[in-house]
Formats: sequence, structure tokens, C-alpha cells
Amino acid sequence: MTDSQKLDLLLSEMQSMKGEMQSMKGEMQGMKGEMQKLDQRMTRLELHIENGTDKNIQLVAENFVELTKKLNQAIPVADKNLAYEVKVNYLIDRVHELEEDVKKLKVQFA
Repeated sequence: MTDSQKLDLLLSEMQSMKGEMQSMKGEMQGMKGEMQKLDQRMTRLELHIENGTDKNIQLVAENFVELTKKLNQAIPVADKNLAYEVKVNYLIDRVHELEEDVKKLKVQFA
């Protein structure tokens, strides 16, 4: 193979590589465009989440505070009801004991 043939072969290979590089450059441009679209989409999603979620979290927090206040007001009432229930149960048991005692006394004096 002569020097001229070697140079022609080398030139041919270089032109082939240049074509491949141009093709890769075009593909990279396409990828860059896709990345920009994804970046814009992510920005829109972030704004949507920020606007919607933050507002909803604030509403939940405000309602939680109100519910906590109402619960704290209801707890003393529930505690009083429980205390009264215990007292009533004790009195019912005591009445049953007294009824038994009265029956025994009736039997003794009858």
C-alpha cells in the first residue's frame, strides 16, 4: 500500500468519523431539548405542589387547632360523666345489698 493510498484511507475514515460526530451532535441537541422540556415540566409541578399543598397544609393546621380546642372543652365534661357513672354504679350495688338485707330481716321477723 502506497503512502497516497494510506492517506486516502485515513481521509475516508476521518470523513466517516466526522459524519458520525455530526449525527451524535444532532442527537445531543435532541436530548438537550428533551431535558429543557423536563426542566420546565418539573418547575410547573413544583409550583403546583407548592401552591396547592402549602395551602392545604395550612387549612389542615388551622382546623386541627380548632378541633384541639373543642376536644379540650369536651374532655372535662366526659370526665364528669365518668365520675357520675361510677357513683351511680356504686349506688345501684348498694341498693341491691340493702334489698337483700331487707329480705333477710323480713324472713327473720315473719
